[in-house]
Amino acid sequence: MIFKKTQATVLGFILIFLIILMTIMTRGKLLHLSNLQAVAFQLPLLGTLTLAQMIPMITGGIDLSIISTANLSGIIMAFILTKLSGWYTTPLAIVVGVAVSLVVGVLNGILVAYISVPAIIATLGMMIFIRGVALVLTRGYVIAGFPDSFVFIGNGDIFGIPMPFIIFFALILLMLLILNKTRFGFNLYMLGSNITATEFSGVNVKRVLFNTHLLSSLLAGVASIIMISRFNAAQADYGQSYLLLTVLACVLGGVNPAGGYGKVMGVFASIVVLQVVATGFNLLGFSSHLANALWGLILLIVMLINRMISKAE
Repeated sequence: MIFKKTQATVLGFILIFLIILMTIMTRGKLLHLSNLQAVAFQLPLLGTLTLAQMIPMITGGIDLSIISTANLSGIIMAFILTKLSGWYTTPLAIVVGVAVSLVVGVLNGILVAYISVPAIIATLGMMIFIRGVALVLTRGYVIAGFPDSFVFIGNGDIFGIPMPFIIFFALILLMLLILNKTRFGFNLYMLGSNITATEFSGVNVKRVLFNTHLLSSLLAGVASIIMISRFNAAQADYGQSYLLLTVLACVLGGVNPAGGYGKVMGVFASIVVLQVVATGFNLLGFSSHLANALWGLILLIVMLINRMISKAE
């Protein structure tokens, strides 16, 4: 499946159509300020996790451990936030939590880049291992009750703009910079397109793969901060349903599962589409399962139209 501008156009039309349709069906409620703020609070978690998934997918790989990484990172942060008190508690928890996610990234990077374990197998094993560690640490219980300074990250706002959205917007800008303006970003796309040609061009493929999983886990760590500060709690199995959604959002946004293509703004648009559907269905009182079905249908429609246009060209 080769992403072309046609898919971006189709996705754009679907987004506009859904916004108009949901606005009409909800009698304008979708565009109320309170609902737009709710979307801005809810969208960043899935969005950040999807960015974490996007990076390895551009290389033709995948990271099945991002949710488990976020949960383990969140649990470590939760222990610090509930056991210590003082001005340093929140920054210390964030630093340690992100460090934990980076350790996972290092392990994934070593397995995939230097031991040549297929990414899907390496990250699947890491996912199971990390989840087991998280369950041992928490015994399956929820750790809750964090300082206000930390909860503000997930529930506060600045001039009416939700903090999670501010963080997500900053990540969008950062990823645009990394993928479009750095040698690493160029090598990432090159690796996904043709690994043999990349090696012959003198690129250190192993280093690129290692840094790919390091960056992916770093983003999972940031997602963890958003997640547990939003819920004011941490648990070993939070957000498990997000894993397949990140893959769905990536493919819907134009990331080629075979590697070599994927744009940040395409992924952002796909996240908005998914969130508009979820919010609209919630306002209409429809089942969340129906929203899941529609998400899959949207993906199939986009792929079908893109294929038809590609054949016509």
